[in-house]
Amino acid sequence: MALQRAASVLATALVLTSILTGKAGCSPWACGVCYGVHGDRLPKPAEVVQLYKSKGITAIRLYEPDVQTLLALNGSNIGVLIDVADENVPRLASGAAQADLWVQLNIKRYYPGVSFRYIAVGNELAGAATRSILPAIKNLNAALAKAGIKGIKVSTAVKMDVLATSSPPSSAVFKDDYMKQIVALLGTTGAPLLVNVYPYFAYIGDQKNIDLNFALFQPSSRVIKDNGLSYTNLFDAMVDAVYAALRSAKVQVPVVISESGWPSAGGVGASVANARTYNQNLINHVGKGTPSKSQPLETYVFAMFNENRKTGAETEKHFGLFNPDKSPVYPIKF
Repeated sequence: MALQRAASVLATALVLTSILTGKAGCSPWACGVCYGVHGDRLPKPAEVVQLYKSKGITAIRLYEPDVQTLLALNGSNIGVLIDVADENVPRLASGAAQADLWVQLNIKRYYPGVSFRYIAVGNELAGAATRSILPAIKNLNAALAKAGIKGIKVSTAVKMDVLATSSPPSSAVFKDDYMKQIVALLGTTGAPLLVNVYPYFAYIGDQKNIDLNFALFQPSSRVIKDNGLSYTNLFDAMVDAVYAALRSAKVQVPVVISESGWPSAGGVGASVANARTYNQNLINHVGKGTPSKSQPLETYVFAMFNENRKTGAETEKHFGLFNPDKSPVYPIKF
């Protein structure tokens, strides 16, 4: 009960702050939410789309094509980031015919009624699987052009470990050559690099040196000074490290935050109050950009629902903004 009361007080304070400052909400930039489905008794897709609309959520990330969800999104004007499931990436890399078929089945069938924005070729692929990313992107770009579909950008979603270093932000470079090849291609197509940015995981990995408030966008004694820029939160430092790596690779590529969030239970630093604080501050913050790039930063919060069937650490089951019955885990304002 004490935790619930604290979360309620915090929620009220943050909502009042956002109303007074006018900083809450995602328009005119896109602020989306990732739609994971590894949970029991989740709402039907039509109910999910209605929940997005009722909460003013303007974009959705789908981790693989789903017929019922795509049908429900028709005419909704909700922007869609859709993944090629990891296991299908090598197949799309193998030849044009497979990419043509994927586009016909999963894009053209629903286009233009569904507002597709991006295609992510895999999510955080590592090891040998990374060799399939570049050819799959090329094949999908060709397949979209062949189908007469314009305006959908093809990229891949990566995590922060694609950087050899990220501190200070200006020192960051890509760790592997495959990333340099991918961003070089993105630089010619105008597609963004999709990046999953989690201050939470950085915090639990180095609690000695990372202040919790610094990770939560809260006032902190921790400030990073780097080449005349000041970083008062970890999210900005992480994103600007990605921008620095892109500059080092000599490409101009936009960045989209394809995942970011904080768990409400299940581990160190995971609480309703911290999740509410991080996610509301994230939503309020991304319209400002970062110290090195002061332009709105399209961001997808992870995730819409708690997912009790997810594997891994217990926290993985508790990233949801909503419970499966559509009740909020905590108040949140878009």
